[in-house]
Amino acid sequence: MNQDEPILRTKLHIPPPLPRSVTRYRLIERLGAGLARTPAVTLLAAPAGFGKTVLLTQWLQQLANKQQSTKKSRGSESTYRITWLSLDETDNDPVRFLTYLVVALQTVWPEYAHTILPVLQASRHPNIEGLLVALINELTTVEERLVLVLDDYQVIKTQPVHDSLNFLLENLPTALHLVISTRTAPPIQLARLRGHGLLTELSATDLRFSPEETQDFVVNVADLLLPADDIDRLDQRIEGWPVGWQLAALSLRNRSS
Repeated sequence: MNQDEPILRTKLHIPPPLPRSVTRYRLIERLGAGLARTPAVTLLAAPAGFGKTVLLTQWLQQLANKQQSTKKSRGSESTYRITWLSLDETDNDPVRFLTYLVVALQTVWPEYAHTILPVLQASRHPNIEGLLVALINELTTVEERLVLVLDDYQVIKTQPVHDSLNFLLENLPTALHLVISTRTAPPIQLARLRGHGLLTELSATDLRFSPEETQDFVVNVADLLLPADDIDRLDQRIEGWPVGWQLAALSLRNRSS
C-alpha cells in the first residue's frame, strides 16, 4: 500500500444499529462477561445470516451508552475506547492489513504509531514482525482499554496476514480486547487462547434465536399475528436462524397483502 493510495474511511465506521431488531440481551451479557477479561479475545464464528454484526452493534451501543452515563454521573472518562475495521479481500496483503489496523487505532488515539505508518506506506517490503513489535510496544504504554473489532475476517485467506494476527495474539497488550467476527473459524491459535482462558466464543448454536427472541421478533419486529402453535411449527423448520425468520416474515406478509 503506497502513500498515494487513499484510506477508505467507511471501513472504519461502526455500522448503525438497525431501527427495529431483536435485542439479544443474553448474548450481550456474554460479550460483556468476556470483556471483563483483558487482555482477551472474543470470537463470533457463524455462517451468514446469524446476526453477528447486528449483535456487535447492539453490544457496542449499550457499552457506549453505559460509559457515557457513568461519565456524566462520576465525571470520569470512558472505560473503553471502541474502534472497528471491516475487512475485505484487498486486506490479504499484510502491509495493507497492518496499515488499516494502525488507522483504525488512530481513530481513538490520533497520535498512535504516527512514526510507523509512513514506514508501512513507503516501503515495498517492510519488516512486518519488526513493525508488529513496535505497534505492540506502543500499545503497552496506553493506559486506557480498547475494544478492536475485526469484522468479516473470513475474507482473509493469506498466511502472512494470519501470521501477523497470531503474532499479535501471542503478545496481547493489556489494553487490548480483540473481537473477531467471521463466517468460518480462522486458522489462528484458538486452542492456546482457550487453554489460557483468554477466549470467549459465540457459535451459530449460540446465535440462533431462543424461543423468547423468536416471539419478540414475530410480535415486535415483524408485526405478525401468529398463534403460538404456528410459531413453533415454523421454528422447527427455521431452527432459530435469524435471517430465516426475516424471510419467513416477508413471505407471510406477501401472502396476506
